[in-house]
Amino acid sequence: MSTQIEWLENGQTRRARWRSEAALPVPAALECVHSIDPDVAWPMLAGGAAILWRGDWPTARRLMQALTQRADREAARAWRASLPMAPAEAFNRHREIQGQRAAVLARLLVPLGPDYKLPLKREQDVRQACRDAWGKPDGSNSVLALRELLAVVSAHEWRKKGVPVAALQGSIHPHYGVFSPVRGEYVDLVAKAPLPAGCDLAFDVGTGSGVLALILARRGVARVIATDQDPRALACAAENSEKLGLTAAVTLQKCDLFPEGRAPLVVCNPPWVPAQPSSPIEYAVYDPDSRMLRGFLGGLRAHLAAGGEGWLIISDLAEHLGLRSRDALLVWIADGGLRVLGRIDTRPMHPKARDASDPLHVARAAEVTSLWRLGAA
Repeated sequence: MSTQIEWLENGQTRRARWRSEAALPVPAALECVHSIDPDVAWPMLAGGAAILWRGDWPTARRLMQALTQRADREAARAWRASLPMAPAEAFNRHREIQGQRAAVLARLLVPLGPDYKLPLKREQDVRQACRDAWGKPDGSNSVLALRELLAVVSAHEWRKKGVPVAALQGSIHPHYGVFSPVRGEYVDLVAKAPLPAGCDLAFDVGTGSGVLALILARRGVARVIATDQDPRALACAAENSEKLGLTAAVTLQKCDLFPEGRAPLVVCNPPWVPAQPSSPIEYAVYDPDSRMLRGFLGGLRAHLAAGGEGWLIISDLAEHLGLRSRDALLVWIADGGLRVLGRIDTRPMHPKARDASDPLHVARAAEVTSLWRLGAA
């Protein structure tokens, strides 16, 4: 049964479905407003109260923009007050501040009708975006964070537009909740690394949008088995495979880590940072206790064909943040009965690597992304 939110409005008790991708708790206090000054709204939200917007849609978006700017200023002030810190402490403090910022902004709420229609004046048509994210409407009114609805709309636009990937001679169309391949350096590593001899089969473990599986297929690997646990990821990979005309080469399977059997090439791009995700989309970035990384290294040898290679694509950002050591990674490789055949490195090209104002700039500026070629020891 879906979680319900209840509030008093115009002397009547109202109820609706509570939507929260991050599984945020139902607000304990809620006030309905048709207009409000950002300087009045901010202390309400920061104090734990929620605001259900009943005004028009363009004004709601302007209010969200003003509150986001205020949240950024407060976050910057909290960060400066915390300095100096060791790298791991800085990362944890940064995550804490960002979590507090997100929690405050998530208390500005909007209603949705039973068909995903916004019951607000001058509303935007968000129905298709919501269907893409959540499937068919269930006929119930709902309430959700405006911030989350804007993310749904943004994801819908990216899905329509696509992310160009030169190695594919086409685009990847990311779905809501599926990590977008906007960091091209790791994609380029897989596009350029020499394939093992006789590589007619490959496994792509944790395929996400399907980008790496599709690159291998484009490179001529006759059959690629791509796995993922997330139904959204599998649907996304299936759509991208169809759009690129590669469905004959790519087989999708819902499973944890490896499919059955062995392959000459097994590829994995696990989340790079060992930390606890705060929402489903963050599982593409954060790997609690390095679970997926350790699982891949621990099971790889049993899924490699004779003379085969495992490609681990991972950044050393966690090492610069003090969250995982290079020695630990090498121990996990050895404990898995593996040896390092070689490594291809590249520097990140994303804007944060050059943004000195970013709280984690020192670590990001030193980051190297690598494709580790692993074989049986």
